[in-house]
Amino acid sequence: MLRSMAKPRGFEFWRSTLKGARYVVAPMVEQSELAWRLLSRRHGAELCYTPMLHAQVFVRDANYRRENLYNEVNQEDRPLITQFCANDPEVFIQAALLTQDYCDAIDLNLGCPQMIAKRGHYGVFLQDEWDLLEKMIKLADEKLSVPITCKIRVFPEIEKTVKYAKMLEKAGCQLLTVHGRTKDQKGASTGIASWKHIKAVREAVNIPVFANGNIQHLSDVQRCMEETGVQGVMSAEGNLHNPALFEGRSPPVWEMAEEYLGVVEKHPPCSLSYVRAHIFRLWHHTLQIHQDLREELAKAKNVAGIAEVNRQLKQRCQEEMAKDESEWTRTGLPFPHWICQPYVRPPPKDPNTENGQRASETKAVSVKRALEDSDAPNDSLSKNKQEKKARNPHKNFCPELKPKYIKCEQCGNPKGNKCVFNLCRGCCKRKAFKEVADCPGHGLRFKTKALKQSNSDTGGGLTNGNPNSQTVSTAAHDPL
Repeated sequence: MLRSMAKPRGFEFWRSTLKGARYVVAPMVEQSELAWRLLSRRHGAELCYTPMLHAQVFVRDANYRRENLYNEVNQEDRPLITQFCANDPEVFIQAALLTQDYCDAIDLNLGCPQMIAKRGHYGVFLQDEWDLLEKMIKLADEKLSVPITCKIRVFPEIEKTVKYAKMLEKAGCQLLTVHGRTKDQKGASTGIASWKHIKAVREAVNIPVFANGNIQHLSDVQRCMEETGVQGVMSAEGNLHNPALFEGRSPPVWEMAEEYLGVVEKHPPCSLSYVRAHIFRLWHHTLQIHQDLREELAKAKNVAGIAEVNRQLKQRCQEEMAKDESEWTRTGLPFPHWICQPYVRPPPKDPNTENGQRASETKAVSVKRALEDSDAPNDSLSKNKQEKKARNPHKNFCPELKPKYIKCEQCGNPKGNKCVFNLCRGCCKRKAFKEVADCPGHGLRFKTKALKQSNSDTGGGLTNGNPNSQTVSTAAHDPL
């Protein structure tokens, strides 16, 4: 499909192409797939993002392209923005060019704070490389027929965050999503997102801005828009626990779960791991009570098996509803556990708090937990780590003592420890196939197989088809 060369920009893009979208479903790795996007759109979402896609893999792997975008083309799924993580301008553009006819904009992920992003050198770990980012955005703005957008995290300093946003706008970014947390605010140290940072960015730039962070109910969406002045609000975890969030409803979990499973059946294929993860999140609070069904859900082999667990959970909850209300209000949740509602992480411990007494001053930015010491008692470890230590008493959980990953020379992912080319498995496989070589470390035997085939074609390595000839094919003596 050919597009007009004059692509919409800034507020025109938001108003016309995105239809003034205010309620936005975030790009979520392996969680914002087509079925979930369609479910969310039915319940108030006005714009969705694809899961974060890896630009380099998207360029080199046709199956990855088909599974993550091409197979998911659906006219009901618009407007749609495709998000990529990338750190190479040329690779990013190649991926975007392969994508632009299937979506309404391309988003560059500059907000992922996870360890895999640190090892691969993308996401929020590019936020200090302004020259590289400026080059990537400029090139995308020049080469693509659709607008380029960005999703960022903030710096601790508001002034630096504003300067960062203005740089991206000047480079050609047409819409900016600001997650009001810093690079270090994740996991147990997530804390509260700063709407002050988001407001400062909105007031400083001349392009539409979406806010991300602290969204658990529709009232949070409305309050965020009033306090920050943004054009739209993006939800990730809030949406996962309640896909009807943008409708302002908190329906029974089984209602959303049954509808989602119906969409999955109607729009195959959908990875079973995605489906299971969604049901786990929807039933999160109930599964803390009915732990036996948690195990059953984890072991389900197909969508029908997941649907059966969902049916049993529904039945148990309905039986519980018939009992005295006091029996099911002991959970401490705002609603009964079978109602869609957010999962609220416990706040990070205040380093200035001692013996339950708060210090006179508290820091606004949460601080990471102390590193776990392998010699500490098991009580100081998480439940998961305690189970691992029970299986292996010598296991060490101190990050300082963990082996450092050596990067693949081509893509930046961890390389195989015994790879002869110093590459990750994917890059090694391509190189070994291209060069007809072996890599014992990755179990690749392209050269060995080629030699066996050659010997077979020449009568076991003897020349001229003469069984008495003693001249062996020279290929058989090439060093491995």
